[in-house]
Parts: sequence; structure tokens; C-alpha cells
Amino acid sequence: MEYTQLGRTGLKVGRLVLGTMNFGPQTDETDSHAIMDAALDAGINFFDTANVYGWGENKGRTESIIGNWFAKGGGRREKTVIATKVYGTMDPDGTTVWPNHDKLSALNIRRAVDASLKRLQTDYIDLYQFHHIDRNTPFEEIWQAMDVLVQQGKILYVGSSNFPGYKIAQANEIAARRGGTMGLVSEQCLYNLAERRAEMEVIPAAQDYGLGVIPWSPLHGGLLGGIIKKEVQGGRRASGRAADTLNDPSARAQIQAYEDLLDKHGLEPGEVALAWLLTRPGVTGPIVGPRTAEQLESALRAVELELGEELLKSLDEIFPGPGPSPEAFAW
Repeated sequence: MEYTQLGRTGLKVGRLVLGTMNFGPQTDETDSHAIMDAALDAGINFFDTANVYGWGENKGRTESIIGNWFAKGGGRREKTVIATKVYGTMDPDGTTVWPNHDKLSALNIRRAVDASLKRLQTDYIDLYQFHHIDRNTPFEEIWQAMDVLVQQGKILYVGSSNFPGYKIAQANEIAARRGGTMGLVSEQCLYNLAERRAEMEVIPAAQDYGLGVIPWSPLHGGLLGGIIKKEVQGGRRASGRAADTLNDPSARAQIQAYEDLLDKHGLEPGEVALAWLLTRPGVTGPIVGPRTAEQLESALRAVELELGEELLKSLDEIFPGPGPSPEAFAW
């Protein structure tokens, strides 16, 4: 496994991030523990989760699965950089039935971090991430709450997720004015070959402020994982948003062109999609969310895959990026 610094920090993390969103809803605890063991054995040291994972009445279940894995000992916690998130309500039905039980008020942050620490069975969180922007809570209040958690030793670094570029700038400018805080050190955003809008402002903002970029949904909901070929061969069919996309003739033609290109080169689509992200400026490592050990093995092969200039150019022709801002929408 290759390692890199997380943004401007001294923290070293692997070029692949283990996503745990499937742990609980789609992968039982025994198999989840086996995947985490295999990831650690392969050198993946950066695990990502969120307090709401498990979903519905099982919110928090994913953190608990990870906590039970940590409790097995064997250096599991010491070797792992654990990242979790705060923002969403933990009420089972997805609505807040009582005030101050979601978002980024100092009160909710205090409650949420203690609950996550208990589920994770650890006394500190390496990277505590805001899962979404909170339009009603000033960053002065948010940073005050984060500073307290750092001083208490409950968290080490702070990151964002799903932030627009201007909010990354606003958050870190206010942090700088307050002094004594590092501000945001990472941004977890939707970014892949088929969805490149982050290149306009989010990634440039992250680079300017020294944030590591952690792309989520690197296979774009499975669309970049050879989905048409799998359908033809009688494998797993597209569902949900992926199925809706393939019902659009132009989108289907684009995915077909992608699969045809990689078939010509003898390459696996999912591995290329991950390897492409590893070539992108500012990217620390994409989040891979395997449901099985076999999917983890496929993701690991992407780290060793080198994409030539000709192939990269062809990928840009199939999935052209929007270009930098403001040129993407102005003269």
C-alpha cells in the first residue's frame, strides 16, 4: 500500500480509504470484521464511517460493528485512522422529534461525539467530519466546540463532507481568525469519472487551503464498475439511480463507450475508475465500500495500476470534465 499525508497534516494514510457504509445493512458483523482484517493486512489504515450509518432504526449500528472489531485487540485500534461524521439526526424515522438533536450546534456536537466514542469503543476519533453544511450555525460556534473536543483529547483533526468551495474557504478563514485551530484538513466529496463538477471549485479550494480530497462513490453507484457487461452476462442488474441513468440512451452510450475502451485494453472498469482518481491532483484516496472480500481485492489492484497518457486522454474524451471555474461557465 502506498501512503500519503492527509492534506497539510503530518498524518499518513493509505491511498485507498475503507468505506464502511455497507457494514450492517448489507454485510453482517462477521463478514465486516473479516473485511476490516483483510484491509488492515493489505496496509489500508484509513477507515471511514458516520454516526448515521446502519440507517433507519439501526442508525449507529456501523460504528458499533467497528467498535466490536476494535475491542478484539491485536493492535486494531492503534493501526487504524478512524474517521466518522456528525450532522444527521439519530432518530430512527429520520426526523428530529426534539430540538438540538441534529446538525452542528455546540450542543449536538457534544452529544454526538460522546455517543460515537461509546459505539466505537475508543477514547478518541482521528478525523471528525461535518457530514453537511449547517446554514443556521455560525462557524465561530462550530470551531469553539471543535477546539474543546481537541483540548479534551476526544478528536485530533476536523474535516468536511459535501461542502461547496465557498464554505471550505469560509470555514478556514474563520478558523484562522480565531487562531489556535488547524481548521479543516480534508473534504469528502462526490467525485468520479462520470461526476467531475468538484473540479470547478471544491477541489481548487481544498488545494488552496491544504485539505486532502477524499472522493466518495468512486464507481458512481456502480455505473463505472462494468455494469452493462454484468447485465449481459446475467450478473447483478442496475437498480435505483444507476438504473435510471442507464435508461437515458445518451448516458448508456457513454457508459458503453467506457466499457468498450477498457475491454480493448484488457482492463477492469472498476479498477480503472479507482486508478483514475489516484492520478487526480489533490486526491488523498478514494473511499471503497466493499460488500465482500472479493470486492476489496479488486480495489487493491487499482493501487498498482498505471494508466498511460493515451488512455487518460481517451477517458477525458468519454467523460469530459467541466473545466476550472470561472472558465467553465464564463469567457
